[in-house]
Amino acid sequence: MPAPIVMVHGAFCGGWAFETFAAPFEAAGHLCFTPDLPGHGPGGGHDAVRGQSVTDYARSVAQVIESCSEPPVVIGHSLGGLVAQMAAARAPVQGLILLAPSASWGDSAGSMEEAAVSLGLMSMVMPWMQTLQADKSLFAAYGMDRLDRDARAAVFSQMVPESGRALWETFNWWLDPFMTTRVQASAIAAPALVIAGDRDPIHGPVSVQTTARRLTAEYKLMPGMSHWLIGEPGWESVAGLCVDWIASSRRQAA
Repeated sequence: MPAPIVMVHGAFCGGWAFETFAAPFEAAGHLCFTPDLPGHGPGGGHDAVRGQSVTDYARSVAQVIESCSEPPVVIGHSLGGLVAQMAAARAPVQGLILLAPSASWGDSAGSMEEAAVSLGLMSMVMPWMQTLQADKSLFAAYGMDRLDRDARAAVFSQMVPESGRALWETFNWWLDPFMTTRVQASAIAAPALVIAGDRDPIHGPVSVQTTARRLTAEYKLMPGMSHWLIGEPGWESVAGLCVDWIASSRRQAA
């Protein structure tokens, strides 16, 4: 029986982000769970994410993992890639797949855009207490730059506010004395696959390779692809790579 799969979305998103991406996994027989992180579900309202920590996100995903019939494969995109690592360190998983993941505590920014987000947060008054709205122009330039105008509009229309605290913990980790986003590779007892888009302006190959090395994970670079690996042109190749890797890992473990 194929392993269950838990898909973890990124900042400003919800489980809806995997609506298309999950199809090849379901076709291969996997039962897919696409939970909304705390405060990201429908009808949550502007303040639903206020004060939410990345730790709160990881705890909620760990609960989903523990509810599965067997240890699942966890797939995380962007900020969800960091949350997936933190959750996999808390609950047993069969495999871990990270798509353009945000870096964990101690991993330096790999792009000017990551550094710019950090500086932007530093310029705000107590960003950890704020609820931040998605910026359409920034997502068009850095997150969904390979989508056409209609596709970008469809994605952006579903986006929700994000926790300033969670973004602060992620992008300004060196100012966090609690090391909230620290992930010890030894706590994750499962094989891992880490995928980057070679044109990703926000979590590019340098940053993503650092994550792969820390986890001693298999690393794959997708030529011509950017950050929205779960829905931009070529996403089918990303999903197919993941489906094949899961099957191969399962055979090796048998």
